[in-house]
Amino acid sequence: MKSILKLSVLILLVAVWVGCEGDYRQKARGSFGEVVVIMDSTQYESETAEALRETFGGWIQTIPGKPPRFDLRFQDFNSNQQLEQLKRYRNLIVAAPIDDTTNTGELIRALLSDEIERQVREGESFAFPLKNHWYRDQWLMLLSGQSDSTLAEQIRNSEETLTDNLIDKEIQRYTEEIYDRGEQVALADSLWEHEGWQIRIQHDWIKNIDTTYTENGVQQHFMTMRRPLPENDRWFWSWWREIDDASHIDEDWINAKRDSLNEQWVRGSREESYVTTAYNRPHETEQFMYNDDLAFETLGVWTMTNDAMAGPFVNLTVYDEESDRLFMLEFAQFAPKYDKRNFVRQFRAMIRTFQSDSTWHQDQENIASEE
Repeated sequence: MKSILKLSVLILLVAVWVGCEGDYRQKARGSFGEVVVIMDSTQYESETAEALRETFGGWIQTIPGKPPRFDLRFQDFNSNQQLEQLKRYRNLIVAAPIDDTTNTGELIRALLSDEIERQVREGESFAFPLKNHWYRDQWLMLLSGQSDSTLAEQIRNSEETLTDNLIDKEIQRYTEEIYDRGEQVALADSLWEHEGWQIRIQHDWIKNIDTTYTENGVQQHFMTMRRPLPENDRWFWSWWREIDDASHIDEDWINAKRDSLNEQWVRGSREESYVTTAYNRPHETEQFMYNDDLAFETLGVWTMTNDAMAGPFVNLTVYDEESDRLFMLEFAQFAPKYDKRNFVRQFRAMIRTFQSDSTWHQDQENIASEE
């Protein structure tokens, strides 16, 4: 079977090479958040299988309901026809020890070069992502180790790297899907021209508040948009101002500023009710570089004071050092009857379309406001 598998891989590579001017293969199928794990059925209760459940199927603490990171579906195959059906899925993990004698073990060895096999046997490598290997828009991860227990330990030790790799792919897919349905290009262009920043805006979001105000002698800006649907209310707000440096920005400052802005601008229907962070739930802030700017992404749960409401939020804080401006953007949702994991990933996709004009200065803003 190994020779047949290697021949099929070779034929596929030749076909893709011939069509190098464009990939005309079919698109992989499957739902967002679904991962098919190809593994021999005798190993469904193995240490490796349990490590995959803990890693890719672990609970997301920053979303109400604590959904799993991904919905795992373990599948075996006993014929080439069954294998061909499995190859069509968009998110695939193939896992087995390197010397495993099952069909899955043979498949892994057929897909790995002799040099990579050597690295696995010597414990140097265990995870091998392949992009668009069998179908377009496909994420395929090969996982193999010296033994079942060794592979399970390697998976657990690399939990963040493995899961982030797939989450980044899902966010990329959402970006393509969200704006295929239409977007408000004119509104984004207007923000760029008059405010020096922009974000891609879906076709049915409605702009609400758009104001400039002074606080502690400093001019500040706030804008909101909403996508109100029955039982699935979503909103976005952005705040920006000029600052001299960003040394004070950390997780505590971000959450305190978020709470202040939400209390002022995102009010509930009851008196003295407003959105604030649910500090009794886990929340996470990651610092990274975004378009060469210092950035922080915060994920967590909001709650409504004086009301029984809550939901997830995604916040992006960016410091554009060249224009001396600090931006804070946030998506949030109230949808008690919906699974919110996919919406949070949509928010993460949309918020990462943010761009700042680093050449922008205060005098441009004044000119734009006079036009």
